[in-house]
Amino acid sequence: MNTIQTINNTQSNTPPDTFSSARTAAEKTFAQIIIPIIISVFAIYLTIGMTLGSIPGFVKNDLHAGSLIVGIAIGLQSLATLLTRAYAGRITDTKGAKKSNQHGVLLIMAAGVIYVLAAVCSQQVSMALGLVFLARIIHGISESLSITGALTWGIGLVGTSKSGKVMTWNGIAMYAGIAVGAPVAIWMKGAVGISYVFGLIILLSAISWLATIRLNALPVDAAHLRPPFYKVIGLVTGQGLGLAFASIGFACISSFISLLFTEKNWGNSSLAFITFGGFYILTRVFFSSFPDKYGGYKVALVSLCIEAFGQLLIGTASSATMAIVGCSLTGIGFSLMFPSLGVLAIRKVSPQMRGTALSAYSAFFDLSLGLAGPIAGIIAGWYDYEAIYLFGTVSCLLAVMILFFNNKNR
Repeated sequence: MNTIQTINNTQSNTPPDTFSSARTAAEKTFAQIIIPIIISVFAIYLTIGMTLGSIPGFVKNDLHAGSLIVGIAIGLQSLATLLTRAYAGRITDTKGAKKSNQHGVLLIMAAGVIYVLAAVCSQQVSMALGLVFLARIIHGISESLSITGALTWGIGLVGTSKSGKVMTWNGIAMYAGIAVGAPVAIWMKGAVGISYVFGLIILLSAISWLATIRLNALPVDAAHLRPPFYKVIGLVTGQGLGLAFASIGFACISSFISLLFTEKNWGNSSLAFITFGGFYILTRVFFSSFPDKYGGYKVALVSLCIEAFGQLLIGTASSATMAIVGCSLTGIGFSLMFPSLGVLAIRKVSPQMRGTALSAYSAFFDLSLGLAGPIAGIIAGWYDYEAIYLFGTVSCLLAVMILFFNNKNR
């Protein structure tokens, strides 16, 4: 109590410009820490975006494989990421966030080498396909390790009071990397060939490594007793389920909005994707501090209401403009869901378990994206494409109910 009073007395006697200087220094420190991590994450997700833009064409056109094989090649990475979340969390907590991140980056480099070998062996279809599958699995494991490490590293260096801001800027880097990487890969494949696309993945992994090499490592408490992964999942289930249901709207747009536009003869759907991504990023840029400032629970509830309205607009749209507005609102609403609920999730565990908690929490997002597409496809087969977005609306409302229930029982 005396210490608190001393601090309060000191603060009351401190000139206002001293507080201003302290805040400026704190923000400068935050930027010095987070910018290298954001560069690293952006480079990592550029490699993921580039493979999303190049692998389907390479497998289908160069290796002459069918759509099922294309789907398997794309899906293997997400499956590997999901299945290694527990491993990534354990490595992050026991070996250190920096090591986890760097091990993941090295695996991306290895995946890049294997991709190049697949391109070189493209005349031997079976071997090339095997190499692509192997690279996709390694790429998925690398994503799990590198991003779990990056998030835990950033939060550990700047403090839990800015955890929402760290997750927000990481998310910007992730989605921007995918958005930029895919068209770059498509252009490069046509201009200089697929081998250069895969070679650039190796270069980007080196850039990711160098970006964070000077950042301090976090201390590791090797003696800390760590519960099993399934128990950590139990601790964050409320936030994870909320994230999973909120993510369905994003999955519906990414998978079926182009088919809705085609069916309705609304023209090119690219503006729907652009507005969703643009408003998603702008919301994160301008409101990144909201989860820390106002609390994850309040921000998540408001975000879900906005997303639900956006999904409802798409599902009842009578014009392309109405659907595009719905995509914009979905982008705004979905933007802060991960950091808002993530702030609540990591508070349920000790700092020594933060990596495992983030892995368990992120697994719900992976699972949602994996299941939402097939379920939405079944709904479209039974009804129509509009029904998919009514499904997205209901999912947001279910997420609201989950949050109410969990907040009531805290």
